[in-house]
Amino acid sequence: MNPFSLAGKTILVTGASSGIGRAIAVVCSQMGATLIVTGRNESRLSETVSMLEGDGHLQIAADLTNLPEMEKLVESLPKIDGLVNNAGIANPLVLQLTEENDVNDIFQTNTLVPVHLTRLVLQHKKLNKGASLVYISSINGNNCAYIGSSIYAASKSSLTGFMKAVALELSPRGIRANCINPGMIETDLLKAGSIGEEELEKDRLKYPLKRYGKPEEVAYAATYLLSDATQWMTGTSLLIDGGYTLQ
Repeated sequence: MNPFSLAGKTILVTGASSGIGRAIAVVCSQMGATLIVTGRNESRLSETVSMLEGDGHLQIAADLTNLPEMEKLVESLPKIDGLVNNAGIANPLVLQLTEENDVNDIFQTNTLVPVHLTRLVLQHKKLNKGASLVYISSINGNNCAYIGSSIYAASKSSLTGFMKAVALELSPRGIRANCINPGMIETDLLKAGSIGEEELEKDRLKYPLKRYGKPEEVAYAATYLLSDATQWMTGTSLLIDGGYTLQ
C-alpha cells in the first residue's frame, strides 16, 4: 500500500477555480482522489474539472463569504476525507490608508470563511474519521511581515492559531489539522497586479533559491498532508518559502 496515495478519498478544495486551488485539485486527482471543487466562477471551475484525472468529480459554484450559500454547499456534500481551505485574498495597503471595509473583506475571506466552513462540516457530520484539514496560510504574519500587509498578516496568523486549537479539539476522533505557509507563488493574479516585472524580478532574487514558488509545489505539500503518510502529524505548519525566512 502506498501511504502517499489518495485513492478512495474524497477531497473538498475551496478557491479551486485558479492558481493554488486549481493546482491542488489537479494533483489530488493525479494521486487518485475524488474532488469536490468550489469557487465563485462556474466557467473557471469547469476548466478545473476538465483538467482532473479520473471521474466522479463534482463542482459547486458558491460565494463562501455568503453564509447561506456556504450552508447550502455543506448540506449538499457527501462525507469527505479532506478539506483544503485555500480561498483567500490580499489587498496591500499601509494601515493609515486602510478603511473598515478593507479590514472586513480580508478577514471575512481569509479567516472567517475557513472558520465557518470547518464549523459547518463538523456540525453537519460531513468528515469521515481520520479526515485531514489543510489551511493555506502564509509566511506573512507567521514567519515574517511586510510593509502594507498588516491586515493580511493578521488574518493569516489568526488562521494558524485557529488551526492549532482545531487540531487539539479533533484529535480524539483522529481528525488532523495543519497549515501550509507559502512564500510568494507565481500565479496569474501576481502577473495581473500593479507591480512591474522588473520589480518582481528584484524581489525574486531575495529568495535564496532565486525564484518564487510554483502552485504545484504548494499542491504537493497539500496532498502530503491529506494522505495517510501524515497520520501522526497535526497542529503544525509546513514552511514552503524557497529559504526566504532563513535570512
